Amino acid sequence: MNSLPNLIFFIPDQWRGDVLGHTSNLAAQTPVLDKLVETEAVSFTQAFCQNPVCTPSRCSFMTGWYPHVRGHRSMQHLLHADEPCLLKELRNAGYFVYWGGKNDLVVNHESACDYRHRAKPYHTNLHTDLNWRNEDKFSFFAGQLQKSADESVYLDSDWDQVLSAIEFVKSYKEEQPLCLFLPLEYPHPPYGVEEPYFSAIDRSKLPHRVHMKDLKPGKPRLLNEVRQRQSLDHWSEAQWDELRATYYGMCMRTDDALGRLIKAFRIAGKWDETALFFFSDHGDYTGDYGLVEKAQNTFEDCLTRVPFVLKPPRSHACQPGIRQALVELVDLPATVYDLIDWQPQYTHFGRSLLPLLELDLPHRDTVFCEGGRLPNEIHCSEGQPSTPTKENLYWPRVAVQASDPVAHGKAIMCRNKKYKYVLRREESDELYDLKNDPNETTNRIHDMQFQPIVRAMKERILQHYLDTSDVVSWTLDSRDHS
Repeated sequence: MNSLPNLIFFIPDQWRGDVLGHTSNLAAQTPVLDKLVETEAVSFTQAFCQNPVCTPSRCSFMTGWYPHVRGHRSMQHLLHADEPCLLKELRNAGYFVYWGGKNDLVVNHESACDYRHRAKPYHTNLHTDLNWRNEDKFSFFAGQLQKSADESVYLDSDWDQVLSAIEFVKSYKEEQPLCLFLPLEYPHPPYGVEEPYFSAIDRSKLPHRVHMKDLKPGKPRLLNEVRQRQSLDHWSEAQWDELRATYYGMCMRTDDALGRLIKAFRIAGKWDETALFFFSDHGDYTGDYGLVEKAQNTFEDCLTRVPFVLKPPRSHACQPGIRQALVELVDLPATVYDLIDWQPQYTHFGRSLLPLLELDLPHRDTVFCEGGRLPNEIHCSEGQPSTPTKENLYWPRVAVQASDPVAHGKAIMCRNKKYKYVLRREESDELYDLKNDPNETTNRIHDMQFQPIVRAMKERILQHYLDTSDVVSWTLDSRDHS
């Protein structure tokens, strides 16, 4: 029997770090994850992504590189054949890699997996199906699909991917250890979910939403520009609650899907020898700051803080529960390599999380997230080859990115447990006192009392860039002197 553990990477898209029942969010219905954290897993509740949109974040956490290392700062710049990828490393280590779900990662998936499942078109993807929308701006972003949870009645790509993975697990008899890579769509907007999940969320228990009236001057320009285009200022609080509850229902459905997969591993006798990594690529505004969706160079915690639950194989010691240490998604590859005792032949910047499974130890003093572009980098605006029309879900954001290099200017977040500093190339910087202003409503960048903090965090960013500015190939070139 192979001594390497099976691996599950269960990766929902755009799941906020605060929508988990075990973090005392009374509206969140995540019983599967909550039970895992109670009995056999660790939840890192201060985990942060390195870019607040899909592709740059995924390129980062699947390499252990920050987005600036090789310029993965755009939705349209994926990993190429000469770049590392955790999945390729796992294949080299002897794993059979099953890929079920979206890409947003590599140019050629064949080098990264042994099998990729393509979902059947049981249901037209809500991103491209305009039939459920109407003139009401509310329905542009939320469609409550009040249908049965029976997969024979409502079966979309996520259900197809999970159910197909379950069938694969039941039949898998190979000698190789199994890596199941499931990058799913939910709870990515547009916000829509079927029954029973839609009605299961208690609207009265939703946490406080960060309102426009809470904000002081000094927030980044992109937020105002996107907000104007989304045109949601007329929504009532009841409408916002419906959208937020729908999003919570999407998270609940994804938690349910994870439970079904875990059950299949248990039935197949594979669960004890399996490590589960559950995390998201980034978060979602979901009504905070009067916005929906996400932004590419803004770094509020609702976008940058993500869930990260790790269940090791039973042979590895673990004290279940919550860890408050600051961690980054770049720590994923380092943790996997440590778990399987694998030495990748490339430089990466992650730190293994395995020591934190037994003790609530310090891990990082600071976490980083970055995004945006230089004024002449129109190829990084995501508006090429053409800016989406107003019918497109992403038009409000991408239209700004393509036309306003100031609003879409390069920026980097430096965050510790007390302060968040954002260094911006084109606009005024930001500084938030997280202890007294956890919702990041008041930019203190010009307050004299905080200038020592600003200087210290600027120096921390300089050190970060010095440490991670590039990587040198481990293959040495021969110099021919003949």
